[in-house]
Amino acid sequence: MNLADVDLKQTVNLPRTSFSMKANLAQAEPKMLARWTQDDLYAQVRASRAGKPVYILHDGPPYANGRIHLGTAFNKIVKDFIVKSKTMAGFDAPYVPGWDCHGLPIEHKVDQELGPKKAQMPVVSIRRACRKYAEKWINLQREDFKRLGVLGRWDDPYLTMKPAYQATIARAFVDFLDKGYAYKGLKPVNWCIQCKTALAEAEVEYADHKSPSVWVEFPLVSDPANIDAALAGKRVLGLIWTTTPWTLPANLAIAFHPKFEYSAVDVDGSIYIVASELVAVTAKNCKWADPRIVARFPGQKLDRAVFRHPFIDRESLGILGDHVTLEQGTGAVHTAPGHGQEDYVAGMQYGLAVYCPVDPAGRFNDGPAELLGKTIWEGNPIVIEILKQRGALLAMELIDHSYPHCWRCHNPTIYRATEQWFIGMDNHALRQRALDAIHGVKWLPAWGDDRISNMVSSRPDWCISRQRVWGVPIVVFYCTACREPMTDSSILRGVVDLFEQHSADIWYEKTAAELVPAGTACAKCGSGEFDKETDILDVWFDSGSSHLAVLTEENGLRWPADLYLEGGDQHRGWFQSSLLIGVGLRGGAPYRAAGTNGWALDGDGKAMHKSLGNVIAPEEIIKDYGADLLRLWAASVDFTEDVRMSATILTRLSEAYRKLRNTFRYALGNIHDFNPATDRVAGDELQEIDQWILVRTEELVLKCRGWYDEFAFHKVYRAVYDFAAIE
Repeated sequence: MNLADVDLKQTVNLPRTSFSMKANLAQAEPKMLARWTQDDLYAQVRASRAGKPVYILHDGPPYANGRIHLGTAFNKIVKDFIVKSKTMAGFDAPYVPGWDCHGLPIEHKVDQELGPKKAQMPVVSIRRACRKYAEKWINLQREDFKRLGVLGRWDDPYLTMKPAYQATIARAFVDFLDKGYAYKGLKPVNWCIQCKTALAEAEVEYADHKSPSVWVEFPLVSDPANIDAALAGKRVLGLIWTTTPWTLPANLAIAFHPKFEYSAVDVDGSIYIVASELVAVTAKNCKWADPRIVARFPGQKLDRAVFRHPFIDRESLGILGDHVTLEQGTGAVHTAPGHGQEDYVAGMQYGLAVYCPVDPAGRFNDGPAELLGKTIWEGNPIVIEILKQRGALLAMELIDHSYPHCWRCHNPTIYRATEQWFIGMDNHALRQRALDAIHGVKWLPAWGDDRISNMVSSRPDWCISRQRVWGVPIVVFYCTACREPMTDSSILRGVVDLFEQHSADIWYEKTAAELVPAGTACAKCGSGEFDKETDILDVWFDSGSSHLAVLTEENGLRWPADLYLEGGDQHRGWFQSSLLIGVGLRGGAPYRAAGTNGWALDGDGKAMHKSLGNVIAPEEIIKDYGADLLRLWAASVDFTEDVRMSATILTRLSEAYRKLRNTFRYALGNIHDFNPATDRVAGDELQEIDQWILVRTEELVLKCRGWYDEFAFHKVYRAVYDFAAIE
């Protein structure tokens, strides 16, 4: 045979496969996604699982404002892992995505776009502009999520601004009102003077702030001998410390702890009342040269002692409260029931007025003439100057401390008493029932139980009203004659039905007379004329109602969900609002399990911020590497912990991806001509090395199945990679 005439390549059984060596993900993935859409892959998957056991991951709604960031992508990819792995494990696992559409951030952006003309626009036109703005970002974010390879009901997501969903929100409020949870009251709430609205607990962030701290004396005007015989005939003064001098015009009391020991400290003939444990530090701060303790007594002795306000002709009552601490200050707490939650609670026990001399813009509208029209920040130096002139300021210093700020405008917030709608946490034992429900939920990680329990146990009543227009209106009418709220649930539910037909815009399109049935009369005074409530509901009430709107028979979804999965901040937000609505209206938590994912950080473990220049956008990664590499990154880390992303990490992941891909290609190439019907070999006839690798493969499969059940995707990744690289 002449070897020159033989094609030697044909004499060697080389691997053959159409699975290319190069992935070209950035080019190949869009074509694959287009095929998924054309074939309606999601519907096919659902049809294939019809009649199987159901597993429901209820999607928390991202906010429809801006492109998705790396943390959003991370959360969505992990959810997709869970849904797809449950589907492959034999469950019917539908995925209905949704969006949170109402609220201040969108209204704020629209305000900027509309400019001065907004003042002349009817409310309905402003709402339409907000809806259009939300729709733009929903469409963009939807494409972002689909580009990540996330499979779901993208053509029919749930939106908090859909008429049916708006009706669900409004109906939930009416139900809370009807069951005796909701009430309107004058209470201090976190208030943004820039946005001129109340803020929810979850809408407050903490940042460093510089404040003037002052030590101020309040002369005792009741008989000192009632406190201790040694004080008879002496000049006695209460001594408070505060970092908000601007709240002093609203002072109505001084709070003492009933069980702390207090000392009467003689300083040059004036006697100051200070908690015994804080005498030394107070003496240092106030520069007392030779303080001398003349008496000691329990805080209980100061109950209902009467002091004089340092610069307003008004008494300040001595009250007792367990909220007083020895951490800083003097052990005597300046109390303004209109400017603090603890002050309010203590003041209510003593029948104090809820006095707030500050308007929605943070300007004084009552009090000393020097303060009228000034902002609270302008008020700080003015109050300090008044104290100096009255000889009531013992000391002052500037301090840096953690202070609440608005999540939207990032300006410092204040506590301000204003009439708002609340859900009472202790009405019908809502707080305790919520705590009981928390312990029945499986928390991932387990510390989630303690975290949300601590928040629920200490939170004040839920302020659910906002002073804006882009949201679901609070469905309540007021008698124009006597201002009595008209809360007949049958009438209110009739309005809710109109929301479902026409959207909540109808509240602004029709007058109260058109919405209230003819012949309706005020239960208190008999008048037949009514006004509408102008406040809207808190957006956390909107999103917290999602389980009522989505987990329905119409959607083919059951209540409660098997899993909620969001970032760790949602113990204050969506987890908690959903829980309270679920417990209040359905008698239990709307989720059987709740998991949290960590934050996406840069390579040095720092939070990503545009100002730091360390932001890595998902679209940048997809453009250079493809979405599959982003998914591999999400699979390679423990999602319950904070995760890092950098160019170095991407390079390392791309090498791992190449190793896995080439392993698959090698295996596929070797079995290209394998026909199980004719080529299969019995296990006991296999070579020892083949038996070994098949056993190792089976062990790998069993371990991975277990890890999928635990959502331990990083363990699956590591085991599969090691198998490819080592075995």
